[in-house]
Amino acid sequence: MIIGKSKKKLAELSEQIDKILHGNERVDIQMFKEGELYILQNQINKMTVRLREQNSALKKDKLYLADSMADIAHQLRTPMTSLQMLMNFLSNPGLNADKQSEFVRQAENLLSRMDWLLSSLLKMSKIDAGTVTFKKEKTTLKSLLKKSAEPFAIPLELRGIRQEIMCTEETTFVGDINWTAEAVGNVLKNCIEHTRDEIKIVCEENNIYTSIIISDNGNGFPKEELPHIFERFYKGESQSNENYGIGLALCRMILSEQNMTIKAENSKDSNQGARFIIRIYPNTPEYDGFVI
Repeated sequence: MIIGKSKKKLAELSEQIDKILHGNERVDIQMFKEGELYILQNQINKMTVRLREQNSALKKDKLYLADSMADIAHQLRTPMTSLQMLMNFLSNPGLNADKQSEFVRQAENLLSRMDWLLSSLLKMSKIDAGTVTFKKEKTTLKSLLKKSAEPFAIPLELRGIRQEIMCTEETTFVGDINWTAEAVGNVLKNCIEHTRDEIKIVCEENNIYTSIIISDNGNGFPKEELPHIFERFYKGESQSNENYGIGLALCRMILSEQNMTIKAENSKDSNQGARFIIRIYPNTPEYDGFVI
């Protein structure tokens, strides 16, 4: 009689498990009160909870992916539309040489911006997917800053922007110089776009962290935009049409993966503009995930 009841209970349990496996999230396994079957039921309950959590996470990932794809499509649509218009103008047989040269330069600029956008989006997706391995190598901050500034040598000269770097040869950090240079470079790019004529980079070091402080003498950030400037695809009203809300978001992602933080603020000096403060913490277990 007891064996018959156990078989019936097992059959009911099997039926409930089958419902769960077919997506019925309302099934709640509560049947046995004692004995080996109770232990089995308890373990199955734990497994069910875990499966539901994983299923919920997968649904969130799908929604996030869908939203990201929509954002990417939106980001690409504007330069592609402009490029299409330029191609239409260039196909006009009556177009004079000066206008033709101007439109070609504009098209090249748009293609360059699209290339940067796609490259940045690809890097963000790799970090999201966890497929990036960040190296941990000891490097001087001066080498890092030099590598970060190299791509901007010509824009700095053309715009007449002075760049002052205050960093000793002895100051070092442990991290991936290529990825970190990408992050710092995105900060420099933002400063170049908004400064009047000066960018300052200062390195500081204490017993807890090492800082890189990058400041410009532009207009700074509107107060209402400051909490959002590192958000992906965020574009404030003060931003130019060339801003996609990608660079600073990618910057924060790269830094946070390496136990580094970044924050932005307006300088307390009324004659100055924005300040970015990057803090590099030691790559040791006691500092892992430590954020100030």
